[in-house]
Amino acid sequence: MKKLIFILVIFFISSFFFSVVSAEDQQSNFCSIYFTGVGCPHCAQTDPIILGDLLEEHPNFMVIEYEIYHEQKNASLLLSYNDEYSSGLGIPLVILNGDESFAGDKPIIENMSGIMNKSNNNDCLLIDGSSVNFNNLNLISLPGLPKIWKNGRILLKVSDKGDNQILKELLITNDIVSFIKDIDYRVIEPKPVLLSGKDASFDNAIELNGWVFQWNGEKIDVAIQENSTSTIANSSIAKSNSSIDNNKEKLTLTKIFSLAAVDAINPCALAVLALMLIAILTYNPKKKRNILLAGLAFTCSVFIMYLFYGLVIIKSFQLIQALTNIRILLYKILGFVAIILGVFNIKDAIQYKAGSFLTEMPVSIRPRVKKIISGITSPKGAFVTGLFVTIFLLPCTIGPYVIAGGILSALELIKTIPFLLLYNFIFVLPMILITLIVYVGFAKIEDVNGWKDKNIRYLHLITGLIMFALGLAMVLGWV
Repeated sequence: MKKLIFILVIFFISSFFFSVVSAEDQQSNFCSIYFTGVGCPHCAQTDPIILGDLLEEHPNFMVIEYEIYHEQKNASLLLSYNDEYSSGLGIPLVILNGDESFAGDKPIIENMSGIMNKSNNNDCLLIDGSSVNFNNLNLISLPGLPKIWKNGRILLKVSDKGDNQILKELLITNDIVSFIKDIDYRVIEPKPVLLSGKDASFDNAIELNGWVFQWNGEKIDVAIQENSTSTIANSSIAKSNSSIDNNKEKLTLTKIFSLAAVDAINPCALAVLALMLIAILTYNPKKKRNILLAGLAFTCSVFIMYLFYGLVIIKSFQLIQALTNIRILLYKILGFVAIILGVFNIKDAIQYKAGSFLTEMPVSIRPRVKKIISGITSPKGAFVTGLFVTIFLLPCTIGPYVIAGGILSALELIKTIPFLLLYNFIFVLPMILITLIVYVGFAKIEDVNGWKDKNIRYLHLITGLIMFALGLAMVLGWV
């Protein structure tokens, strides 16, 4: 009997000891600060590793992620961390305790796995220069809008509210469904988390006082939902997130539409089209059908080439942003550029001079363009010539397009295509209308060209006012 009691005592002591050790192991974390950007090509190499493979391989791994392309609040934090730790301004960037940081996809891929295999614990470096372990970490006080990744789970900060202890327990508890029975939450529809590459999807999601928690595994059943203070789906946080996404999309559409409209009334493009139509009509005045085909062929070639230019511009901006933290700075710079272009156009409206800097095709290259266009004799020739002439159009049309490209560079390249198609359709729309007007006979080419020359000051004034207003709004953060 005594032997049995002794064995039971040892068993309970051992169980208690191992449960304590297990709890300590569960709360010991290898913490990493991770700066990334959705749309950054180098981040597309590291996101699947930092936010995928390593999280699966190491249950104690926790990532505090700051996405800086879409979240302006996070962009300034990269500068603050660099001021405190000299961590660098490139992304992707991993910051570890012990003054270790890795910027760029290759250094992160080559070093992170080895470091984690050597060490079981790494404190979180905070923006104020302190480092804390998981037990002492205050998630509520983390600046910006971080995403906390651990154990196939994610916490998304929405506001500065919340219960720190509950949030941390959600990251480490073995039974999430049982744990949330005793807390207030709202069940919401899980939303994919944007990454550079394949987005991360989750089975469940709840909102609790300023945070969104998503995880995979056992789904919340109806009974649990009825016993809690939750409401199913369509919660205020889900509506808020949806509203934010819709507003961002509408705002981007408004800016792109405005820039495209400015570009569409550019005197350069209208003048080149008029020269081309005159050349076709002069060569064979009886075949008005050639006017229609040549005008549409020229317009089509301009559309194709400008679509290509747009993709190049956007990709260039994305590469630049991947090398350094200039996402917000770049946006401000583009705003100043828009203001400058607006001022130059307003100046042309007040005191016009042909071939003005940044607003029209330089006078020096106009004879060369006219010579190229005068050789057009067919719709096929109009298409081929259009491909080359777009190079000469760039000096007077590239300004708004560059600004549009900078705005769109925050998106993944594939997602920019609908916006580029819209922009370039608006850009060539006057070309299509002029071609149809001349073909149908509502006006002669000379009338169109004369209208352009007569109203050129007004065209510059409209362009200048729109560009100035948009640039000012971008600089002041209104849009």
